[in-house]
Amino acid sequence: MAARSAPSCHLRLEWVYGYRGHQCRNNLYYTAAKEIVYFVAGVGVVYSPREHRQKFYRGHSDDIISLALHPERVLVATGQVGKEPYICVWDSYTVQTVSVLKDVHTHGIACLAFDLDGQRLVSVGLDSKNAVCVWDWKRGRMLSMAPGHTDRIFDISWDLYQPNKLVSCGVKHIKFWSLCGNALTPKRGVFGKTGDLQTILCLACARDELTYSGALNGDIYVWKGINLIRTIQGAHTAGIFSMNACEEGFATGGRDGCIRLWDLTFKPITVIDLRETEQGYKGLSVRSVCWRGDHILVGTQDSEIFEIVVHERNKPFLIMQGHCEGELWALAVHPTKPLAVTGSDDRSVRIWSLVDHALIARCNMEEPIRCAAVNVDGIHLALGMKDGSFTVLRVRDMTEVVHIKDRKEAIHELKYSPDGTYLAVGCNDSSVDIYGVAQRYKKVGECAGSLSFITHLDWSSDSRYLQTNDGSGRRLLYRMPGGKEVTSKEEIKAVHWASWTCVSGLEVNGIWPKYSDTNDINSVDGNYVGQVLVTADDYGVVKLFRYPCLRKGAKFRKYIGHSAHVTNVRWSHDYQWVISIGGADHSVFQWKFIPERKLKDALHIAPQESLAESNSDESDSDLSDVPELDSEIEQETQLTYHRQVYKEDLPQLKEQCKEKQKSATSKRRERAPGNSIRLHFIHGYRGYDCRSNLFYTQIGEIVYHVAAVGVIYNRQQNTQRFYLGHDDDILCLAIHPLKDYVATGQVGRDPSIHVWDTETVKPLSILKGYHQYGVCAVDFSADGKRLASVGIDDSHTVVLWDWKKGEKLSVARGSKDKIFVVKMNPYVPDKLITAGIKHMKFWRRAGGGLIGRKGYIGTLGKNDTMMCAVYGWTEEMAFSGTSTGDVCIWRDIFLVKTVKAHDGPVFSMHALEKGFVTGGKDGVVALWDDSFERCLKTYAIKRADLAPGSKGLLLEDNPSIRAISLGHGHILVGTKNGEILEVDKSGPITLLVQGHMEGEVWGLATHPYLPICATVSDDKTLRIWDLSPSHCMLAVRKLKKGGRCCCFSPDGKALAVGLNDGSFLMANADTLEDLVSFHHRKDIISDIQFSPGSGKYLAVASHDNFIDIYNVVSSKRVGICKGATSYITHIDWDSRGKLLQVNTGAKEQLFFEAPRGKKQTIPSVEVEKISWASWTSVLGLCCEGIWPVIGEVTDVTASCLTSDKMVLATGDDLGFVKLFRYPAKGKFAKFKKYVAHSTHVTNVRWTYDDSMLVTLGGADMSLMVWTNEMESYREKKSCDSEESDIDSEEDGGYDSDVTRENEISYTIRALSTNIRPMLGVKPHLQQKEPSVDERQGVVRPPVSRAPPQPEKLQSNNVGKKKRPIEDLVLELAFGYRGRDCRNNVHYLNDGDDIIYHTASVGILHNVATGTQSFYQEHNDDILCLTVNQHPKFINIVATGQVGDSADMSATAPSVHIWDAVNKQTLSILRCSHSKGVCSVSFSATGKLLLSVGLDPEHTITIWRWQEGTRIACRAGHNQRIFVAEFRPDSDTQFVSVGIKHVKFWTLAGRALLSKKGLLSTLEDARMQTMLAVAFGAVPSVVMSVCGKITYCVEWWLERTMGLCLPCTPP
Repeated sequence: MAARSAPSCHLRLEWVYGYRGHQCRNNLYYTAAKEIVYFVAGVGVVYSPREHRQKFYRGHSDDIISLALHPERVLVATGQVGKEPYICVWDSYTVQTVSVLKDVHTHGIACLAFDLDGQRLVSVGLDSKNAVCVWDWKRGRMLSMAPGHTDRIFDISWDLYQPNKLVSCGVKHIKFWSLCGNALTPKRGVFGKTGDLQTILCLACARDELTYSGALNGDIYVWKGINLIRTIQGAHTAGIFSMNACEEGFATGGRDGCIRLWDLTFKPITVIDLRETEQGYKGLSVRSVCWRGDHILVGTQDSEIFEIVVHERNKPFLIMQGHCEGELWALAVHPTKPLAVTGSDDRSVRIWSLVDHALIARCNMEEPIRCAAVNVDGIHLALGMKDGSFTVLRVRDMTEVVHIKDRKEAIHELKYSPDGTYLAVGCNDSSVDIYGVAQRYKKVGECAGSLSFITHLDWSSDSRYLQTNDGSGRRLLYRMPGGKEVTSKEEIKAVHWASWTCVSGLEVNGIWPKYSDTNDINSVDGNYVGQVLVTADDYGVVKLFRYPCLRKGAKFRKYIGHSAHVTNVRWSHDYQWVISIGGADHSVFQWKFIPERKLKDALHIAPQESLAESNSDESDSDLSDVPELDSEIEQETQLTYHRQVYKEDLPQLKEQCKEKQKSATSKRRERAPGNSIRLHFIHGYRGYDCRSNLFYTQIGEIVYHVAAVGVIYNRQQNTQRFYLGHDDDILCLAIHPLKDYVATGQVGRDPSIHVWDTETVKPLSILKGYHQYGVCAVDFSADGKRLASVGIDDSHTVVLWDWKKGEKLSVARGSKDKIFVVKMNPYVPDKLITAGIKHMKFWRRAGGGLIGRKGYIGTLGKNDTMMCAVYGWTEEMAFSGTSTGDVCIWRDIFLVKTVKAHDGPVFSMHALEKGFVTGGKDGVVALWDDSFERCLKTYAIKRADLAPGSKGLLLEDNPSIRAISLGHGHILVGTKNGEILEVDKSGPITLLVQGHMEGEVWGLATHPYLPICATVSDDKTLRIWDLSPSHCMLAVRKLKKGGRCCCFSPDGKALAVGLNDGSFLMANADTLEDLVSFHHRKDIISDIQFSPGSGKYLAVASHDNFIDIYNVVSSKRVGICKGATSYITHIDWDSRGKLLQVNTGAKEQLFFEAPRGKKQTIPSVEVEKISWASWTSVLGLCCEGIWPVIGEVTDVTASCLTSDKMVLATGDDLGFVKLFRYPAKGKFAKFKKYVAHSTHVTNVRWTYDDSMLVTLGGADMSLMVWTNEMESYREKKSCDSEESDIDSEEDGGYDSDVTRENEISYTIRALSTNIRPMLGVKPHLQQKEPSVDERQGVVRPPVSRAPPQPEKLQSNNVGKKKRPIEDLVLELAFGYRGRDCRNNVHYLNDGDDIIYHTASVGILHNVATGTQSFYQEHNDDILCLTVNQHPKFINIVATGQVGDSADMSATAPSVHIWDAVNKQTLSILRCSHSKGVCSVSFSATGKLLLSVGLDPEHTITIWRWQEGTRIACRAGHNQRIFVAEFRPDSDTQFVSVGIKHVKFWTLAGRALLSKKGLLSTLEDARMQTMLAVAFGAVPSVVMSVCGKITYCVEWWLERTMGLCLPCTPP
């Protein structure tokens, strides 16, 4: 009986006893429906006192510690602890999640508060900086964040009477915050002389800038602005923990157990002392108060909730109780009544009524209680204590029967025997004592077999045996009452147990995970009647298993709610309930048991919504006996897409190799070649591991992807256009509902999703930052505004985006198994489904999170792997295709029925207006009606049906179908073999595009005089392709083995192919039939070459280090070349056919004489003089320069030289195709590089006339054809190449000013006391002994600009009246910062005023009157200034300042946007530019602001300045950028200029794309240092001033330099 499936019964949380009063404050409120909301453990509770009913919110995964109520009092926000804590906003009426806020805080969320209209939420973290964070909670978006304080913050509140102001308080501080833009700026409260500096515990804001706060000593401090104006002393006699404001006034509660009510001006109304009431006790401490009308709610430290009616204030009503602080371990159930007994380290034992949900008895003991048991007759209650004693009480009146202490260590478990005669007591010192009940608990036996502490005991039904578990996991049996150990297996087997609470033993093997031997399961209880077992573990999970469960790793249902350890769990006497208790959360949970037969009526018990995947990985019911996965899916799930080196790593790697490069580049490097290549056609389609990635666009073109390229194929003209924005494998593609935009997701360390336009093939938006390793599924919403994506990280993260803005809306963990598809609901944009391995989940958006519910299968089917999914004709209906060929029909989250659709997996589905179309592994396309009742038509993909216009040949009948799309009267089908077919509704099939099937492609040869090439691949096919405009596959032949190389004979009649088993064959090049074959080697044949001229000899290189030379005519082997130490990679003949050049895997370059194969040593000087028939070698002096700077990481795998010996093309492991000038001598030659292949480029070949370059991508299985564009042929086209890795250093000198400015390092004023030299001694410092710090030269920089603490007054000043010092007002500032800033003087108001800056002041200077007015909000030097030119934003100025590190605190660099006339600050943008902001610019509409930093990367950031949100940020250049400016007509395009660079930038969604300016063919144009930029009348013309010693102005068009005008140097 292996428990293969989870039990079919269910637990429902019915009641929670307890309230979290310890370590929390202000967590108890009335909702609008007069219910009471609070939390305990990991559960939010809404309690209705009228109906005595509880509702539970269970979206958290750990202890909740903070709670805030929305001003409308329906929504609640709760925050939890944990490594990645999150905030949930939920509805107290429906207890459903409304929003989830995450990914910002760490450790936990200490306080929460809503603002006045409830739009924003502020949270404080428990991290070391106590971060304060403001959220737009509906959208799940963080608006602003700042470090809160160095010490704990206890309370935070919005000022309800002033917008954008907050107050926070905590250990020895109070801070007043203002929110402006994205900047939270604090001012510390000044205690002054009015009160002592001390810890403030709670606060409330009132009108007229007044703030009331409760202090640790029981005083109330009253603040006006930031100053303390008075204290109300002795408001309480000890700390004030809670303060609550309502219409009538304020309520405060303190550690002294008193509640005080105050009126609106904080005059006392009344006091209620809870300790004096009948329910009160000494030491009662109030943690939370809530005053509403005539009711007051009070929560205490000891987990009680009182309700007080004001006019009967001495009779508080106790509505909830729980255990107090201290671990809770003891639990017992009454044998005949619905009662549960608990005992805790708080020394109380409590009896709870499970029917009335109330505490009915309580008794305090002398010692902490660790275990409890009730005798069979229900009369005696035994309690085991922590000090080794145990006490027996009468249940009836809690009077003591006996108290016995025989042991010195804690008693962990005690149990009465089923006949009631004995009590067994298990102790920490590993002994079990047996006591006789009737003999007044005289000791009658002892069991001493254990070596470790006793954890569990069970009696047999006849009371003759006892079994024990100990801490080492051993299970022992004893005969009773003597305590003799039983060892015989037969005797053990025959025992029937009265109860089963042991965690080890055959019957409960299954509760342990397969590979675990730990002791993290604390308690078990078996229900023999229902054949279920309930367990409690250290992860806060209660689980139900089938009983008995014999095999390890049994399936279960799991329930979360407890936060940490669940210490004990028991069935009630009639098995109606399960009681579980939490150790640290001191809560008692009561679960209703719902047996199988009831489940059928209770379909409403859908799987609970939960954000928290608790630690058990298995789901509630993963059947382990699922049939084996289909072979194709199996293969696919094993793909990892991990790369050794991601493209994102290249910049760092280059940095690391800088040293090498510097030494090497002292010699002048070769220029890049004049030729360039352009991608022309790709043979291939990615079908082997992707689905539904093929669509018709608006105008009937076909869009799909292969390698790193998005392809748009025009089937009328047989041409392709390409989207080349990706730099690694594209894994998924989705089309916008209007069929004009496409989204593609790629592989990468931080993989990006590109949304691009199929017309212009330009990116519209690039989304990144939330996935790892790759994006495997994307889908647009029906309105086209949103995009959902799934990553391939371990938790398969699901992200919902607003793609136009590039914003992440929501994110959630998807599943631990692979997800294949995501689909957005066409009717409700907030809903989506994901489907994958044993996985179907229905999600809805909640703010920044997504809440997923598993599909509920019920009895209809089994949990299958879903390969595709679509929505039906209502928002409730969904359809998914499984790996077994069924289509599942879902309503809401329930499986309604299944329909058999295909043999083998259903890989693709598509919804039509009236019906559906599906495609499967069986190679059949099926059309269905709209309810999947009947199949209307099927099309089998057969070779016989191929229409004459096809661009290739089908390899096999019924290829596995991976993508289907409909449109324009056709069905478009993509197959696993890499073919794209168009099926006409009437039957004929046209093949449009095809490539190799799965398996690496290595072999490539071009024909000696025709535009044809041959390829051979690990997919065991040899194919001939036409490279002329017809672009089709001419012939294909299957081979017995895969191949790695091929070669045409010089006359083009024969084709030699080397295979992977060491054999090779020669075939007729037209018919591909065998001519002759040989099998002399065991290892892969890696290269094969005919000798030039007549092709008399054939050289065959293999991986077992030899090259065989065959005479073609006589078909005999005539020579063997020996002497290579590693496998052979490339061979080339010289033009006479007498000499072979060989490359090996050990990077050797060897030479052999043909045909004998004698090894020759040729000096490298001579090698250059030899004329080679072909050059495919990657070694030697002639091509030293092709190896990149990071040569250790990546290999150059292939090269090929044009026949005019001018240009060498190479392919490498990173997927780059590069062109070099030949010979490439000297290291690190310059090149042009092209990205289209995703990983290794395995081979490159020029065609016979050099007009085209053909490249092969190993794993991407694609054959790419590039056209060669000669130098003369390039009119002023922009070419897609990027320049070389290294910028050249051979420029002319700089002007001295420029050099100096480049080297300025800005000091930060707030941190720089020790940098600026000061002479002389300030008067108040004279005649004072230097302190220790000063003697040692330590300078403590003042960090805040708040006034420093005053010096301690010396005694002789007392009594003298001091004249108050007036404030200073800035009247006139002389000076203007021009030495290192530019473009920072502007006219305003039609030339009446000038605006500029000096030091940290912005100055508005009136020209006529000469008066100045100032903007003084900056706290450090201003470095740049710009004025908004848009008429809507008149007189609006942005200034950027110096600052220290980018930690978002008050001293971080910032940009202030302000109104020049009234000096109002409109927005402050704290930025991540460390050091400072050196350039700012407004966009054309005035809504966007661009800032450039002084950090080493010179980051460029784009802001939406009114909201304070950062849109995009990217490293600008490794050298100083002087100016960046928006194009005057654009919000998305700008230019940056600086040291040796001009860059042209585009903003796409959240991403910044840059292209370097190209120096066009102007002779000798070198990249200069640019100092300034201006735009011509046509905005695409840019003028830039360059700062060399030769001053000149350059003109750029688009991004190519047009002309250069010298100006006379001054």
